Amino acid sequence: MNCVVFKLDERLHEKLIKFYKAYEIKTPPYAKFAAKNYDVTITLYEKGKVMFQGVGADIEASIWQSMQSKLTGKPVENAVKSKDNKKNEKDDFYVYYSSIGSDETGCGDFFGPVVVVATYVPSNKIKELENLGIKDSKKINDDIIMKVAPEIMKTTPYTFFVLCNKDFNDLMEKNYNMVQIKAILHNKVLMDLVKKYNPDYKYPVVDQFVNEKKFYSYLKDDDTALRGIKFYTKGESKCMSVAAASVIARYIFINEMDKLSKISGFNLHKGAGIEVDNQIKEIIQKKGKDYLYQIGKVSFNNYTKLK
Repeated sequence: MNCVVFKLDERLHEKLIKFYKAYEIKTPPYAKFAAKNYDVTITLYEKGKVMFQGVGADIEASIWQSMQSKLTGKPVENAVKSKDNKKNEKDDFYVYYSSIGSDETGCGDFFGPVVVVATYVPSNKIKELENLGIKDSKKINDDIIMKVAPEIMKTTPYTFFVLCNKDFNDLMEKNYNMVQIKAILHNKVLMDLVKKYNPDYKYPVVDQFVNEKKFYSYLKDDDTALRGIKFYTKGESKCMSVAAASVIARYIFINEMDKLSKISGFNLHKGAGIEVDNQIKEIIQKKGKDYLYQIGKVSFNNYTKLK
């Protein structure tokens, strides 16, 4: 789908609104006007950017680009956006659509499970989540995560999967790799979300950890794999459903770590740094190497370098 975006001179705002008034449609969040003229949707945002989206977007946008150039005496810069949205890492309009999205945590932690979460956020709920301070869970401390996540979970449809350490280690022994496991689990929680809630969404989004071709290669034997996924680096900053999934995943991971700490008798460290190395040695001395199979990812270098 063609998509053209540029900053519209303020003097042309009212003219554009009057021109498309007969085709006006419901205005999305953060927009002051929207219209659909045959095969092109026109959205004028509060900050002054205008987006033309659809088969004839280039032609429709060129009318206003030409008009603006004559008015300002300057060419319109950075106007055309890629047809392939995943190549455009600065798509700050995408967040305004209803979407389902997924994110994971625990993949960089020696101790604890891998947790993957998918959420559905309709466009009319985006502002509500923003008001809760939703963003990437990595940028929020654990205390805030524990307060905010339950609020999200009360009103936001979500699904999750917790891959315990034993199952993770079993898969790694069967020659799975981390990226393959993540691809399978992201697809699982997204499909579970669709089946459970039948959400009305524009796009499914995954916080990118691998390119699209490689992602689907890991699902080649799954006829039910969800298609049409958009992959974004730093997806939590571009899509509210990914941001919400990021926070919920972290919340679940923290709780799982607390459980493992109580069961093991150790205050297990997060991450995979020197503190983890020292704790692994302590656990081996007190409980033996085999015990780590139940609480840690033994394919990590933290463990393999001790062999």
